[in-house]
Amino acid sequence: MIRRKITGYLTERKFIIEILENPTDLSEFKERPTARLIFGLILMGLSYVIGWPAVAVLSVLAVWFRKPMIAVIGCLTTYGLSYVVFIVGAWLARAPHYLGILGKYTMQNFLKNLLS
Repeated sequence: MIRRKITGYLTERKFIIEILENPTDLSEFKERPTARLIFGLILMGLSYVIGWPAVAVLSVLAVWFRKPMIAVIGCLTTYGLSYVVFIVGAWLARAPHYLGILGKYTMQNFLKNLLS
């Protein structure tokens, strides 16, 4: 009974109808990666290498020299820089586009299983 109500509710939504009428495939993931995609993924990975190790090193230096401002200013700056590098990398790698395709494909399969 609950499944029938959920199914009835979902089948009335425009977004759900559009997903079911225009099926999504994952053919874009089979294409050869472009230089932009590879560079974006490298930047995203580099942001992790920049971020947490630098925060750890700056924290240790702040304790070693007994200057807490090293950690306060340095950690915020390096973490902010790492965040900017990650966002630029995600933009170059077209992450929102690929996540949209993956999300639609997942929703499509979920709805097919739910409605069958």
